[in-house]
Amino acid sequence: MPVRSLPEALYSADQTRELDRLAGEAGLSGEELMERAGRAAFDVLLSRWPDVSRPAVLCGGGNNGGDGYVVARLAREAGLEPVIHHLRDPERMKGDALTMARRARDAGVPMRPLSVDDLPFDAPLLVDGLLGTGISGALRDDIRALIEALDRLGKPVLALDVPSGLNADTGAPAGAVLSADCTITFIGVNRGLLTGAGPVHSGELLFDDLGVDRPVYQHIDRPVWRPTPARLRHWLPPRRRDAHKGHFGHVLVVGGDHGFAGAPLMTAQAAARCGAGLVSLATRPEHAPAVLARQPEIMVRGVDGAESLRPLLEKASVVAVGPGLGAGPWGRVLLEEVLESGLPLVIDADGLNLLVEMDADARDNWILTPHPGEAGRLLGSDGASVQADRFAALESLAARYGGTVLLKGLGTLVRGDGGTALISDGNPGMATGGTGDVLAGVVAAWLAQLLDAEAACGLGVFLHGLAGDLAAAEQGEVGLIASDLVNHLGPAVLALHDPSESDESPTLRRQRLRAAGP
Repeated sequence: MPVRSLPEALYSADQTRELDRLAGEAGLSGEELMERAGRAAFDVLLSRWPDVSRPAVLCGGGNNGGDGYVVARLAREAGLEPVIHHLRDPERMKGDALTMARRARDAGVPMRPLSVDDLPFDAPLLVDGLLGTGISGALRDDIRALIEALDRLGKPVLALDVPSGLNADTGAPAGAVLSADCTITFIGVNRGLLTGAGPVHSGELLFDDLGVDRPVYQHIDRPVWRPTPARLRHWLPPRRRDAHKGHFGHVLVVGGDHGFAGAPLMTAQAAARCGAGLVSLATRPEHAPAVLARQPEIMVRGVDGAESLRPLLEKASVVAVGPGLGAGPWGRVLLEEVLESGLPLVIDADGLNLLVEMDADARDNWILTPHPGEAGRLLGSDGASVQADRFAALESLAARYGGTVLLKGLGTLVRGDGGTALISDGNPGMATGGTGDVLAGVVAAWLAQLLDAEAACGLGVFLHGLAGDLAAAEQGEVGLIASDLVNHLGPAVLALHDPSESDESPTLRRQRLRAAGP
């Protein structure tokens, strides 16, 4: 059966095609790989939909369609009554796909053309082998209309490699997507399945390497990295018995203009909950009493401008600036002073918007944490353009601003000198005001402790998502608030320390956490 724990490496469509070629050079023929892929998919069909007897197998004209022909033949041989609905006359297929089409025909599988005028209305399940990973750009109008019509059928869907219409590189729809309940992908996991709209349309994501030997993968340079608990745990060594607060850094949070005291407070609380030795907060003077009443462990100081901020910067090791900072003169003066300090920085929220106005120069020692809208402003575009290709936007941000860039969203991306990481943890309940402020504090705390920006981002995003999943497991996603994440950061760190924390997919972990809830 395909494994549910995804590998660490994620690939572009071109890279997965190269893996196919390299697997062939290593002795696995295309025909054998196609047979194995079809078998793996058929095993999923039997285990996930054991009562389905008449699946409709949708086959395109390429290798993805070839996999579909194998599934249909195996279903026929197992006593099921599959029907193949093809986009291209099977005899016009090429190579291994043609071989599989002929085997399915010889096995007696019924075949019929697929069109908007001839849809599988009566099928209890669709096996999607239509388009695969090869699409680029927008779909043709007729293909888009067909996929929209298939999606409107509301049938359960098992997708092969990638849901038809989803760009495997970017995770963006190419005009329409046949949303899957389950997607099984082979040899290499395409990065677009885990970011942007990819997780929305892929459903449960399964993986089978089809027996490709490990050395084959070593020929692919710098794939996207998916941090796993086992890898992240190495950044959490046990604290020494003689440790003191000076060993774990001093995070200074700067923000909280009039009416926005809560944002920097949550940032400071998150930094404290993630182990920073000391946490200070520089904010409007009138906010200080409320902050002290809410969280006495935070050293809060009222600041009116650069002169009163300067002594606090002299004591800090890391600065998180931006939450609730505002766009007015007060926030701008404080940000300018922070930039002058030369300290390692985490810049979020209003701090990012002010960077655009200031046309700031690139630097190496900051972490920028934009959501797609902020990323669009940083690049002079908009959020929709960012979401259309999150990887390209990430590269542009890194080239323009330097340092480490953390692009938030479903399938958060981190780009630094070590390459690109993708972290797909968390849940929709976290789509509420303040969770980004919490993340800024989490990342700042780990930057203060680890002194490694990419490690701080990878660990921070993972723990932030895990805290959200723990909170949702207790109380559900609807009504989750940012403070709930703060309260679950300690348990999240504890869970990551536990070597039994597996590398299972985020979807399966959320299901397990819910099942173990009260």
